[in-house]
Amino acid sequence: MRPATITSTQGRFRQTVRVGRHVLVADEEVAAGGDDEGIAPHEWILAGLGACTSMTIKMYAERKGWPLDSVQVKVAGDRIDGAFVMTRSVLVKGKLTGEQSARLLEVANKCPVHRSLTGPIRIETVFAAEETSAESPSRQDE
Repeated sequence: MRPATITSTQGRFRQTVRVGRHVLVADEEVAAGGDDEGIAPHEWILAGLGACTSMTIKMYAERKGWPLDSVQVKVAGDRIDGAFVMTRSVLVKGKLTGEQSARLLEVANKCPVHRSLTGPIRIETVFAAEETSAESPSRQDE
């Protein structure tokens, strides 16, 4: 897995996100004090779960040779009773049997991001502070 490098840039919350050769933007909505120049951090989680779900379903159906035409996943997030609750809606199109659709639901719940989010998560942080070269007032010897 390629690491993500995030750098604060112009604006109050705007961040430049680099993953491999890809450059993306993160920010907060105007209502949250940002400039809405990119998606908010929690929205990245929603997008990651949705993309992984769609990819996993598509890959599984292709491997089985099932007549899946398309997959659309919508993931909404909200804070409810102190928990971050994600609601995922999956729409599959194609001439699938009821059994195939049921199996694709099972597969959706086994996508790697779903497993990461519902399994043990450990965050290890390495913190470093680097002194910047700010102009300091000149000092005269006495």
